[in-house]
Amino acid sequence: MLKIHFEKYIIALVFMMGCYHSGMSQTELTTDELYTAARVKAFDDDNYPEAIALMKKALAKSPDYLELGVFLGRLYTFTDSISKARISFEEVLMKEPGHEEASFAYGNLEYWNSNSEQALIVVNNGIAEHPKSKSLGILKAKILKDLERYDEARATLDALLKDDPKLTEARSMISSINTASAKNDVGASYEFVYFDKRFDDPWHLASIDYGRQTKFGSVAARVNYANRFKTDGAQFEIDAYPRISNLFYAYVSGGISSKDGIFPHYRAGFSLYANLPKSFEADAGFRFLSFDESTWIYTLAIGKYYKNYWFNLRTYLTPSVSSVSHSYALTVRYYLGGADDFLSLKIGTGISPDDNTNSVLFDRDNIYKLKSSNIALGYRKLFWETNVLLFSASLENQEYARDTRGNQVSLSLGYIKRF
Repeated sequence: MLKIHFEKYIIALVFMMGCYHSGMSQTELTTDELYTAARVKAFDDDNYPEAIALMKKALAKSPDYLELGVFLGRLYTFTDSISKARISFEEVLMKEPGHEEASFAYGNLEYWNSNSEQALIVVNNGIAEHPKSKSLGILKAKILKDLERYDEARATLDALLKDDPKLTEARSMISSINTASAKNDVGASYEFVYFDKRFDDPWHLASIDYGRQTKFGSVAARVNYANRFKTDGAQFEIDAYPRISNLFYAYVSGGISSKDGIFPHYRAGFSLYANLPKSFEADAGFRFLSFDESTWIYTLAIGKYYKNYWFNLRTYLTPSVSSVSHSYALTVRYYLGGADDFLSLKIGTGISPDDNTNSVLFDRDNIYKLKSSNIALGYRKLFWETNVLLFSASLENQEYARDTRGNQVSLSLGYIKRF
């Protein structure tokens, strides 16, 4: 009898232990569950130590799950554990040379830590295995730009745009590389303006300018010539685009002329630009024009890159004693290739103080308070790497006196040489 009771006790004990271990196995997280939990800890809770601990458990269960090693390396990067991050990325790359995500994360790590030569080696190894990788191509161009190997950076981006013309980041980078690589540029332009009613004689405008890239930003000097109302005049201008930070830069401009009525006697401008997330940009500032009286104009704008397009909506606000007059302009660019290859369309109302053709009209009968509408088409083309050709045509319908309208047609041609 005692033996029977003892056997029942042993059987019950074994059953209970089996149930206990079964419960433990049911509550133990799988590799993917550990991965998901680590992402939650890192991105939702900002608890990187706990996320790292979870990833170590996941890797212990699945050491050949390479994405786990990449994510662990990223976690170490976020916590400034640079040596541990390198070890994680290198372990992945030993198992799969050129692994795309590991190469990208490891290349970024070295790039961010001012080790661009090593970053380039890592990224080139990744591109050897993934030649069509957009992320690795963009990162390579950034690294080459940092190393001041501008021709190679431009060639890398041109290849990406050839495969995908909608790659906005590549196009915007080409613009910055062209700016950084060409320290100097000279330009010339000519514009012919015809009026069907308001003035008997056409206007002629021409300019020559010289620009220089400095460590603070770009600076340009310009001489403008105009023949309006059968009278010649000249204006001297200086423009600058000082860099403030990776987020902000500014536009500062000033001009002087000895011939009132052909150009403003004085002009000045300032805008603060912000490079915003999601390929947005915005700016705000003022323009000042001095004729017999002074005029202050305030401007606001927002822009957006989308695929092959760039959109920009701008307004100019001109306060007076009794009201505020306003003008608007919407500009759309369609990029055919790099940053200097695009078609543009601009439609607007009112007169812009930034338009040297018509800014003089701010001094004539308060023309900016009268109704006007305009449309312009433009084409810009880069050729032979350092030459830019510009062409534009515009039509403006102006109310130059109360309830009296006339048309103004403008044709312009320009050329820029970088060196």
